[in-house]
Amino acid sequence: MKKMSPSDRKIANVREGQFRPFVYPDGTALGDEVLQLDEDRALGEGFHVYRMPAGMTTRAHRHNGHEQFLILEGELHESDGTILKAGDLVFYKNGSEHSSFTPDGCLLAVHIAGPEITVED
Repeated sequence: MKKMSPSDRKIANVREGQFRPFVYPDGTALGDEVLQLDEDRALGEGFHVYRMPAGMTTRAHRHNGHEQFLILEGELHESDGTILKAGDLVFYKNGSEHSSFTPDGCLLAVHIAGPEITVED
């Protein structure tokens, strides 16, 4: 086995890591933040940790590729009335549409295949 170079690995702790504000392409920022180590992908694409502040609602959006996430902390209320809690592993099929609200804030480990497309509520 080849020896690993320090430049081949990045490590960040979700409690201490440097989260970056998520800003939509139109410049809108809702207070959510992303911890992402893969700098070859746009912020919020691929694998990342996503933090939503208490009271935040995401924009309604359509998935451009599958999305999967694990709720690490908090609770997420989906636009169809489904309530997701810490420990729930969720899969959204390519083309699905929804928005999410968190009453007390939440932390999610997420994989998104491609950029989300904002849709009307």
